Amino acid sequence: MQIVADLHVHSRFSRACSREMEIERLAWWAKRKGIDLLGTGDFTHPIYLTALRQQLEPAEAGLFRLRAGERGVRFMLTAEVTNIFRHAGRLRKTHTLLFAPSFAAVDRLTARLAKHGTLALDGRPTLTCTARELLTIVRETAPECEVIPAHVWTPWFSVLGAFSGFDSLAECYGEETQYIRAVETGLSSDPAMNWRLSALDTVALISNSDAHSPPKLGREANVLDCELSYEAVVGALTSRDPTRFLYTIEFFPEGGKYHFDGHRHCQTRFSPAETRQANGLCPVCGKPLTIGVLHRIDALADRPAGFIPPHAIPARHLLPLQEILAVVLQQRPETKKVMAAYHRLVDRYGPELRLLLDLPEEELTTLTPPGVGHAILQVRRGQVEITPGYDGTYGKIGF
Repeated sequence: MQIVADLHVHSRFSRACSREMEIERLAWWAKRKGIDLLGTGDFTHPIYLTALRQQLEPAEAGLFRLRAGERGVRFMLTAEVTNIFRHAGRLRKTHTLLFAPSFAAVDRLTARLAKHGTLALDGRPTLTCTARELLTIVRETAPECEVIPAHVWTPWFSVLGAFSGFDSLAECYGEETQYIRAVETGLSSDPAMNWRLSALDTVALISNSDAHSPPKLGREANVLDCELSYEAVVGALTSRDPTRFLYTIEFFPEGGKYHFDGHRHCQTRFSPAETRQANGLCPVCGKPLTIGVLHRIDALADRPAGFIPPHAIPARHLLPLQEILAVVLQQRPETKKVMAAYHRLVDRYGPELRLLLDLPEEELTTLTPPGVGHAILQVRRGQVEITPGYDGTYGKIGF
């Protein structure tokens, strides 16, 4: 069966997250988005974990559903953790995704992780062990769990980031690298950018929303063809098999917050070439620029742009319906007018992802409000104008 899976989200217990990030609201929004399988997020947080135990019940093997409410959506127990540690004379900061098939596995794992940080301080806790030690802890304590480096290119908190990461997975994990079966590409890169590194040929490239508020669910996701169970989903996700891992749903990477280089305070936005010409310094204040994802990939790539490896998993790029409507209606995405239009369209045509990806062109152009169908078709064709994001600022989108 075909499954849309978004496995990196947060709860209201994570910093800078909406108070609506509760499991019932996540299920309601997932249904409207067209997401079949959603990560719970934040299973390391003790209060949220208690709520998950109370509100979820077992469904298919290793997956869960709500005891009451929207029971059609399935959940996988997931979390993200921060590791801050020193390695080879530098301070390193990485984010890592953890997937678990049971509360028993979560209990074993959190008992070990609690020795390396205070789990109740944040839904995405900070641990003092190294990223490699984290991988070893998971393998020793709960080997049925999966460890996946999160948004691997972002500058400050990722395994390959320009300022606190490494130049390869092997540099970070050593001989343990063999147990890393997938990496998350993040909003500011897409598979095509990652294909430029032959060192990533041995891992699957997955995509998730990293949602901090419910409307952001599904802005990136994975489309699989497999049975509905933890083992089958993780197996398909890490398989690099195009018959099981059908495609990823991708935000346009130019729209991500760290695609270009820059300095937000001075509103300096630079391409990699411009940064090199400026010797990496902001021309306004003279401070170092934040090196973005495109620049970092350029620095480490051993293949030209446009290279496609054998058996590459395809990608389909989109913009969230809320953002498309904001451009068409010339409003901010969170306004009442945009949200009212969003819910009217979903009520009439079904889940958002079906509308964006699969609704026939004739229906889009003849049945949707003026301008909306045309805008969706432009997005499908990649006919989007984006001023790239930089230094924590999303890109500006137009048609």
